[in-house]
Amino acid sequence: MLWFRGPQSYTGEDVVEIHHHGGPAIAAALAAAFREFGDARPARAGEFTRRAFLNGKLDLAQAEAIDDLVSASARAQLRQALQQAHGTLGQHCAAWRATLLDALALVEAELDFAGEEGDVAAGRLEEARPALLRVRSEMAAALAQAAVGERLREGLTVAVIGPPNAGKSSLVNRLAGREAAIVTPYPGTTRDVIEVALELDGMPVTILDTAGLRETADPVEAIGIARAKERAERADLALLVLDATSAPSSPEGFPGREVDRLVLVNKVDAAAVPAWADARRDVLAISCRTGFGFDRLLERLATMARDRLAGGESALVTRERHRAELTEARAALDRLLEAPPGTELVLLTEELRVAVAALDRLVGRAGVDAILDRIFARFCIGK
Repeated sequence: MLWFRGPQSYTGEDVVEIHHHGGPAIAAALAAAFREFGDARPARAGEFTRRAFLNGKLDLAQAEAIDDLVSASARAQLRQALQQAHGTLGQHCAAWRATLLDALALVEAELDFAGEEGDVAAGRLEEARPALLRVRSEMAAALAQAAVGERLREGLTVAVIGPPNAGKSSLVNRLAGREAAIVTPYPGTTRDVIEVALELDGMPVTILDTAGLRETADPVEAIGIARAKERAERADLALLVLDATSAPSSPEGFPGREVDRLVLVNKVDAAAVPAWADARRDVLAISCRTGFGFDRLLERLATMARDRLAGGESALVTRERHRAELTEARAALDRLLEAPPGTELVLLTEELRVAVAALDRLVGRAGVDAILDRIFARFCIGK
């Protein structure tokens, strides 16, 4: 039994931890013993981290980062979550908030006393303008990295597309290192999108095995094909798998953005690479049966993933909620700093208050009661 006295404990409260020998029977016996105490109950999802937040041990962005740490599936995600857990975003928000409050004090002093007191000079907003411009620039830089930060946190999606029996499921199985997808010689075996999560050179990637693309009268297969096309269009990257023994005259006409796509000519152990592939830099020859070309494929795929996730580990903004609040704060500063001459000072003061309120919601300082249940419901039980 370990005793942690508050406020030094994780939650800021007095906490006792019981470390016991493993085994479900022992855990069940301990749980049964605790249920004999009338005021004891199982912890709810995220309850300890929620208590840490409510007791001021963590800001809301740090609390969310604990969930990211627990659920991280790749090293890059882990490094990103650790930075957030250390309070990097909260520290920036605190500095921005302090600057905004300083400006607000100047403007409100002018608003309240300039007409009566000679020692309160007019035009105090211009005095604060350089600092406000700097804050707006820093917010804009953080928002510019938001997309890659959110993408790293969620992981890249790679859609495997192509005609039936080209070797898509075999490719997914070889990438996953296990039999994740069913492989048969019959076309139309894959009806729905199959997702396989893996770590590629430290980066999180989800491989999507999709239905073979062809014309079909089978209504169930048609639904799978429609889903395959839709997921391919939304995926970050696409691997177009073609069969060297019956490859089409070109890879044109298949879904997926060409700049985000690799064309894989499979079964080169049984047939030569088509002539049209020789002049294309986006084509790789592979064999899912022998493993030929997979080293080059993994290298190219890792390079494409790194290019799209560059800067994601150090991004301040990693969640849609962060982005929405920071966007509102920056928009308020835009309206303030770009207001035409003669704008009522009280309106400019309100824009500063709007920006401060958005930052307060971002770190959980105020106005977040309505979203706390939704945030902590994602956590594992207890943590």
